[in-house]
This record gives sequence, C-alpha cells and structure tokens, in this order.
Amino acid sequence: MAQINYIKELVKYGLENDQEKFKAALNELIEYAKQTKKTNYALQLQSILKDAIRNEQNRGPKLVGSPSYFTRIEDRELNELILEKITSEYRFKNLIAGKDVLEQLEYLIKEHKSKDMLNNLRLPISNKILFYGPSGCGKTLASYVLAGELEKMMYVINLGAIVSSKLGETSKNLAKVFRQASVEDCIIFIDEFDSLGKIRDYDQDHGEMKRIVNTILQLFDYLHQNSIIIAATNQIEMIDNALLRRFDLKIKLDLPNKKQIRELVDLILMNGQFTFDRKNILTTILKEANGLSYYSIQKSLIGAIKRSIFESSDNNNVKIKTSIWKELLKKEKEQVKLS
Repeated sequence: MAQINYIKELVKYGLENDQEKFKAALNELIEYAKQTKKTNYALQLQSILKDAIRNEQNRGPKLVGSPSYFTRIEDRELNELILEKITSEYRFKNLIAGKDVLEQLEYLIKEHKSKDMLNNLRLPISNKILFYGPSGCGKTLASYVLAGELEKMMYVINLGAIVSSKLGETSKNLAKVFRQASVEDCIIFIDEFDSLGKIRDYDQDHGEMKRIVNTILQLFDYLHQNSIIIAATNQIEMIDNALLRRFDLKIKLDLPNKKQIRELVDLILMNGQFTFDRKNILTTILKEANGLSYYSIQKSLIGAIKRSIFESSDNNNVKIKTSIWKELLKKEKEQVKLS
C-alpha cells in the first residue's frame, strides 16, 4: 500500500473520531516508513504516538466504552503471544557469574542509563543481547537482573504461541510483539531463540524459516533504541550467521568454577539460618559439585536442606546433612549424563 493510502486512512479515522483505528493506522504508517528506509520520519511519528499515549494515561481512567490504544495491550490475541509481563526485583547481588560477564552487563546498564548523553553524541546504544551457554547457567536470571537494574518491564515471549503452522503467521506474530514493545520501551525476552533463528537450509523446504529469519532481521534493524531484545540459547551454533551479526553483545554464561560454586552456596545460606553438620566438609563437597550447572547445584542444596529438616527433631537448629547433599549431587550428575 502506498503512503498516500495510509494518510487517507488517518484522515478518515480522525474525522470519524475513532481513536483506536486512527492509532492502529498510524502504527501501520510507522512500519511502512521503516520498511521504505525513512527512518527519521518513522522515529518522529513514533515519538508523537508515544507522547499521545502517555498523555492519555496521565489523564486517568476513561469512561466505559471510550476508545483507548491501551486496549491493544489487553487484546486477547496479543496476550496469547506473551507468556509473562514482569517487573523484576532481581539485582546484581542475585547473579553469580564470571568477571567478564558481570563487566559486560554493568557497561550495558551504564549505556542505557546514559542514553540521553549518547544520543546527543549520535552514538548507538547496545540493545540486542544474546545469552548463550549450557542449560541452567543463569541466562534467564541475567535477563531478570537487567530488567531489574534498568527498572523496565519485560515481556517473556510465548514461543509456542508465536510459532504458527499457518504460512506467514509466525512473522506477523513477531511483528505484533515488537511493535507493542516499542510503544512501551520494554525488554523482550525470547528463550530457546535457536528455534526461531535456525540456519537457513536452502537444500530443504525451509521457505517459512527463511521468511522468519528475514522478519527478525528487519525487526532488529528498526528496533527502537529505548527497547531491548534479549535472546537466550543453549545451541548458538544453530542460529543463522546473519542473525548472530545483528546482536550488539554475545555473552557466554558457562558452568561455575570452584570459586563461583562457593559463592552460590554462600548466597543460598546468606541468612545464616542453616549450617552444615560437619565442619571443613565444604571443600570436599564442592569437588562433587564440579561440572554441574548453577541450577543443579542450587536445586540439590535446597533439596538437602528440606530433607534435613524432615529428619531433624529440632526445627530451630537444623544442620544440613552433607551426606544427603552429596547423594543428591550424584543423582544430578547421573541426570546430566542421561540428557
């Protein structure tokens, strides 16, 4: 559709005083401007739209039946694509990771907290982040920490609803979520990103996957600087190279070393409510935990605490039985071998 047709729609809905359709049409014009490389024009329209929405919100609740663009957020179809809308209370103190990982996250947060200065200097802001590494090593937690530190709402995407068997529906679903996220200046979190961004295999009938990857590339290219996309994967090698190049940061979260395992144990026991039944046993136990993920270690230790409580006659003075924790660690390792 040509630009003049979008303008005709805007005039029509404006004269009819249909605010909902007017703003939907304006959103379509913004998308058209992006696709035709009129980036500044698109950003100006987007800014006008966001200011209008904020003013609507600040004026307080509307009468029943009064049209509002925010009804789109509550739209059932859009809600099905979003697993959760969360505001996170997690901070850096909740995350244990390598020094390099923490430094990269700290610099990313500094960028976004200094975005006005960087914009004035016409410097880009990193807003496309890929977390990769073994399962259970903190990719989701790191995303929650970013959301908490930046005090941004995070959309956790429902991949099951996004991916459709209908031709072209997956691309449309992705565009809907990105469009809504740009209005709210929030974080989009997509776990198992490799299922969306798989390598395009032209030798097989993967036309739909090619379309999806191309859609993501376009959405990434025109992602508003205030919005953030965080993707997570256990299989970075499965992601299309063109997509990998679009990420500003690719951060590997790996299995914990001995020092990080100790920090995790200290974090779990930080309130001092529980102690181990044997002194100087922790060093030995830490060796048993080597090679397991943060999640597996935490799961086994909390399991040992609960079982120790059940076996104790005095709930006010519970000692964690190291023999129980050792056994649970062994079972976790067996599970890892089976998976």
